[in-house]
Amino acid sequence: MPAKRHKSKGLWVEPVNGIWYAFGTVAGKRIRQSLRTRDKATADELKAQLEADEWKRHSYGEEAVRTFEEAALAYMEQGGEATYLAPLIKHFKGRNLGSIKPAELRSAAAAIYPKAAPATRNRQGIVPARAVILYAHDLGWCGAIKVKQFEVPKSRKHRAVDRKWLVAFMAEADKSKLPHLSALVLFMHQTGARVGEAVRLTGEHVDLGQRVAVLEKTKTDEWSPRDLTLELVSRIAALGAKPKERVFGYTDPKAVNRVIKRVAARAGIAVLPTHSVGRHSFATNSLAAGADIKDAMDAGGWKSAKLFMETYVHSRNAGRNVAARFDAQTGPIDMNKAMSVKRRLGNARKS
Repeated sequence: MPAKRHKSKGLWVEPVNGIWYAFGTVAGKRIRQSLRTRDKATADELKAQLEADEWKRHSYGEEAVRTFEEAALAYMEQGGEATYLAPLIKHFKGRNLGSIKPAELRSAAAAIYPKAAPATRNRQGIVPARAVILYAHDLGWCGAIKVKQFEVPKSRKHRAVDRKWLVAFMAEADKSKLPHLSALVLFMHQTGARVGEAVRLTGEHVDLGQRVAVLEKTKTDEWSPRDLTLELVSRIAALGAKPKERVFGYTDPKAVNRVIKRVAARAGIAVLPTHSVGRHSFATNSLAAGADIKDAMDAGGWKSAKLFMETYVHSRNAGRNVAARFDAQTGPIDMNKAMSVKRRLGNARKS
């Protein structure tokens, strides 16, 4: 404790066991705070900054004092994803949360990733920056923020495969003595699992009796159960995976893609990446088979209906399907009247 307390307004500094502390009252708030330094000059500077911050906090609220890097550190300490935060912290260094506007998050993403695609700027720039600010909002440090993401063109690089393609692929994989590969491709195709999630699946997370597999820590950072068809149960049972062993044997998703391309080429079918034959096909084929959107999303682990519809789902024969629904409402048609109209139109064209 300090030896003597000064009866003056504001803050003063005194050493406690060799460390300088700030004492006093600012805007009615009593302060006793370590300045974490043994140097008097540095302590005076820190005391002045502390006093200025307290007056700002009193006059304008926490958002005038709390910085982006402070919020980012708090966010990471409570388990927030830190992968893409370093460049954002550098970009907003020293900025008070209250001074950061929504458009600046878009500008930051564009500046940090100048050559990246819109989806990358959203994922690695806007989304993590917004998460930090929203976490700070939950702490009462600033207001909430709403940011318009970059427009992402609808993906055209993936297309769904049908059962004919799948049968041909599995037959060629089995012929090449690659049962783990055929089971893996069938698993992705019928559960919507990403190749990385399927590769990480281990024996203790598969219950063949209940016909369920649980994907560990998916892209959404949650455990995700996937129901298995009888065909999948049979294929996986034949692999004989034990607890702690990878069910499909592979460890590298890139290696899976390379092997799939070779097998597809030998089978004389379209050579496509794992996302096309797996997750993309699962979404498209589920709806084509009559599943409703919510069931397909839940079964495949999607959270965003917008992403699901725009990225993965492609309508087949949309115009014909809609026309058929109108036909069902119309009822029987007088074909003689229809032919009469057709003849009149024909005569009109001739004249």
